[in-house]
Parts: sequence; structure tokens; C-alpha cells
Amino acid sequence: MPASADLLKELRIDRSAPPPARDGNKRWVFIAIGAGLLAVILGAWVVLGRDKATEVETAQVTSVGGANGSGAATVLDATGYIVARRMATVSAKITGKVREIKIEEGMHVEAGQVMATLDPIDADAERTLMSSQVGAAQSQIGMVQAQLKEAEANVVRLNGLVTQQLVAKSQFDQAVAERDALRAQLTTAQRNARVAGDRLRIADLSVDNTIVRAPFAGIVIAKAAQPGEIVSPLSAGGGYTRTGIGTIVDMDSLEVEVEVGEAFIGRVKPGMPTQTMLNAYPDWKIPGKVIAIIPAADRGKATVKVRVGMDQKDARIVPDMGARVSFLETAPPKDAAPRKPTVLAPSSAIVDRGGNDVVFVVAEDKVQQRAVKLGRTLGDDREIVDGLSGGDTIVLAPPESLVDGGRIKQKQSQAQ
Repeated sequence: MPASADLLKELRIDRSAPPPARDGNKRWVFIAIGAGLLAVILGAWVVLGRDKATEVETAQVTSVGGANGSGAATVLDATGYIVARRMATVSAKITGKVREIKIEEGMHVEAGQVMATLDPIDADAERTLMSSQVGAAQSQIGMVQAQLKEAEANVVRLNGLVTQQLVAKSQFDQAVAERDALRAQLTTAQRNARVAGDRLRIADLSVDNTIVRAPFAGIVIAKAAQPGEIVSPLSAGGGYTRTGIGTIVDMDSLEVEVEVGEAFIGRVKPGMPTQTMLNAYPDWKIPGKVIAIIPAADRGKATVKVRVGMDQKDARIVPDMGARVSFLETAPPKDAAPRKPTVLAPSSAIVDRGGNDVVFVVAEDKVQQRAVKLGRTLGDDREIVDGLSGGDTIVLAPPESLVDGGRIKQKQSQAQ
């Protein structure tokens, strides 16, 4: 029994004893190890991320405004196309078969020069018939004149005999009636001759219509028919009938037609000086001026058409060629401070970083984040008032992962 009582006492919980101390040193060891591993991982990610080059597309910005050849500043840029005010597709006035074509593309023609001839068989036959009718009418006049001369002499003779009462007065009256009838026949014959002459002149025009001539001087840009084909101004034969011989353009009438946004049309005035730069020859600046502002707006595009003339005429300027037009202010006074030029950059290169408009400028294989001040919107471009210079290379559509000082490489073209 005493031994059992001692065992039960050992099993009793002593609540007055202090709780055992926890092993806090091990917890801090684990925390320190985890923090070290996290730091190593972050450091490696940063190093590897900076060393990895981002594949991007780049573009070079262009300088606008500032000093021009005229000393004026650019107030607006717009794009358009070269158009001809005088351009015609020349056709025959009649339906006929082409006998000869005397033009080729690129050929210069003068006003009135023969471009083509049609088969004149029908027209020649009609003219021959009309000429014969003129001859018949002239012969009819001669016959009636001879009869009238005899009738007038008969009237004079009978008049004397009637006075002497040697013939009946009825016979004299009959002679007078015959004379008057022949006079009427002569008048009719003369009118018929004039009608026949008019028909002959019409037949001459029909023959002349078989010859197709240039309406004005210009350059042939299209040859639309070949010998043996049927041409008609009305296209009576459907798809098998040509409606034109060729198209000519008066190169002296070339001008630029641009579309200006409604928000900027107030900056454009008739007679305003301009500079035109062709897409094919970007370094060639052609001076000119605004010819007219078309008083109608495009509801869908919210634009207004403007006609711009060019002071220089050159064979390199051809219709439908793309062009960019800079509308210039009048030349400032000689003592005025020069206006600072601006640049145009693609809108896709401008992104928001921390509430600021920035671009990434390429410097060798790295980029520099640069804040910019934006100006006007010109098509797909934006005017950069401050922050860039002409000739800078910038990144197009920079990704979110691209940061200041990041390495880049040029994206390879997909076409091989």
C-alpha cells in the first residue's frame, strides 16, 4: 500500500511549478536563414533581369519647324497626295474600229496631236453620198434657171402681142404663171442645194471624228485600246467595247490635295506659304502656297480638303504620289529670335510612367528613360515640344518590363 500511494503522488500535476522555458534561439535561426535565401533570390533576379536584353523595335524621330528656307516656322503638318487638275481619258466621238494607235505610255503629246485613227470606210461612203447629192442639187438649179430664162422671154414677147391685140390675154396669163412657178422651183432648188451642202459638212465632220486628237498638251499615262478593237463613247458593246483611247495628264496642273483636321483648319489661310516633301524624295523641299480651302467637310473623317500649289515643276512629280505638306507662318522680322524646332515621334513610342509622358531613347545597347512635353497630334505622330532632338532613336511600343538603363536588342524581321 505505501508503495501504491507514492506512485499516485508522482502522477499528480503540480500547478504551482513554473512553465518550462521555450527554445527561442531555434526560431530566430530559421528566420535568418529564410531572409538570406530571399535576398539571394531577389538579387539574382535583379541581376539576371538587367543582364537579359529586351527585344524591341526602334524608330528615328524627325525634326520639324524652326528654320526653313524662307525663315518661317511650321504651324501645321498634313499628309496628302499629288493630283492633276487637268486629266482626261480621251475617247472617240463615234463608235468604230481602231485602225491605228499612235501613242505610248510616257509619251508627250501636244494639243491637237493625233492619238489614234478609226476605220473611216463608213464615214467616207457617207461623205461620198452627200457630195453626190450636192452635185445633183446644183444641176437642178441650172436646169430650172434655164427654164426660167425661157419663160421670162416668153412673157416679154406675149406682153407686146397682147398690147397689139394679136394674141389672147389668157395665153399671156398662162405664160406669166409658168414664169412664177419656175421662180418658185428655183428657190426650192437653191434651198435643197444649201441643205445638201450642210449635209456634206456634217459628213466631213463624221470623217474627221474618225481621227482622235489630244485635247491639251500633256503626258500619256495609260494606253487603253489596241488596233482592231471597237471603241465607243457609250460602251454600247458592253465589256467587249473600249470607252477610251488613252489617258493624258497636264503635268503643269499638278498640285497637292491634303486633308486637314477640323480642329486645325483655322490655322490655314489661302495664299499661305507651304513646303511640300514627297515620300519618294524626303530631302527635297518644294516651296508653294495654299491655292484654296474646299468649303466642305468630311463628316466621317472630320477633315477639310485643302489645295496646295507647288512653285517647282519637275518630271519626278507624278500623280497619286504621297506627300507631306508643312504650312508655314509668314517670315518673321530679321531681329526676331529664332523659333526652337520641334520633332515628330510615333505615338506608340510615348508611354505613361508614374503619371509622366516618357519615351525610351536608345544609346548603344541600353535605353534611357526621358520625360517629354507633348504638342500637336499629326496623324499617327505626336509633336514633341521638349525632351527629344532630331535624329534621336526611340523604342516603339516599349513593354512594361523595360526600365531606365535596361538592355535591348533590335527585333529581327519575320520575313526571311
